[in-house]
Amino acid sequence: MITKEQVMEALKHVKDPELNRSLVELNMIRNIRIENSRVSLDVILTIQGCPLKFKIKEDVEHALKNLGAEQVDISFGAMTDEERAALSASLRKQAQPQPGQAVPAILAQDSKTEFIAVASGKGGVGKSTVTVNLAVSLARAGKKVGLIDADIYGFSVPDMMGIEQRPVVIGETILPVERFGVKVMSMGFFVEDNAPVVWRGPMLGKMLRNFFTEVHWGELDYMLLDLPPGTGDMALDVHQLIPQSKEIIVTTPHATASFVAARAGAMAIRTNHEVLGVVENMSWYENKNGEKEYVFGRGGGEKLAQELKVELLAQIPLGAPVNNPDDPDYSPSVYPEDHPTGRLYQELADKIIKKVPVIER
Repeated sequence: MITKEQVMEALKHVKDPELNRSLVELNMIRNIRIENSRVSLDVILTIQGCPLKFKIKEDVEHALKNLGAEQVDISFGAMTDEERAALSASLRKQAQPQPGQAVPAILAQDSKTEFIAVASGKGGVGKSTVTVNLAVSLARAGKKVGLIDADIYGFSVPDMMGIEQRPVVIGETILPVERFGVKVMSMGFFVEDNAPVVWRGPMLGKMLRNFFTEVHWGELDYMLLDLPPGTGDMALDVHQLIPQSKEIIVTTPHATASFVAARAGAMAIRTNHEVLGVVENMSWYENKNGEKEYVFGRGGGEKLAQELKVELLAQIPLGAPVNNPDDPDYSPSVYPEDHPTGRLYQELADKIIKKVPVIER
């Protein structure tokens, strides 16, 4: 006969998908009842209406049926305000600077997370599209990936990835929204009805810092930052706050775009940030006959890479993924893995993994 001890042992390996911690460790498993091969229990969620409730239910059922239970009955409840406050304090303690440190744990020198900022000299070159697809491709390669939409004024990542839900907030701790295996945080989650953000520079820097101190990221291999175009306050804040960050410069083949992008590259070099390479977006358009048409000219990305003395990492064609809005995996901008452009992004991700290898945990 199955025992309560065996149930708890089996569920030690089932994790809350958002917190990446065991349900047992979080004291979310309660009131276990066993009758022959039938197991009943309560799962106490962090909040009522947890968006990943069905994932948790599926994982608990799977673990207990592997244990030998023929029937599993699960009732759901929610933590009290006091329990949420205690959990929030525990999560914030992990994120806060350790004794003797001036920065959050994820930014500390001994952090195992690699930071990659994606920049451009001007808007309209598809920088956010490149960032989103690179993040998803890194996740498809088995990496733990976070993505900060640091373009505070022109946030677009949630819409591009088809994210409709808001982050879960536990006390004073924010849980990033996960989509396509990527943990995402954006100013867009906190703005109602696409309202404009009217902030000055210091407020932008504070919001970026909050994305590190108040968000529970868990373990990450890569953190990508989608920077605003140009060399303004936010780019400076990133360079100062994350001195270990590396950078990718996005341009189009057009001569003017690559000329302006050189400023972003020069800024990274001047602040001692390694430029990993250049991504040329909208390199060509493939017409209905399968012929390439170079609508924005040719050579801009290669010229920029030569000027910055770095590699031209990828050339991405002009286009958009063909997606069905009724598909649960729908998003306006993420290319399927088997799409020709999706394969180009996977090749880009493989290059980044080789250039910036992560420490195995």
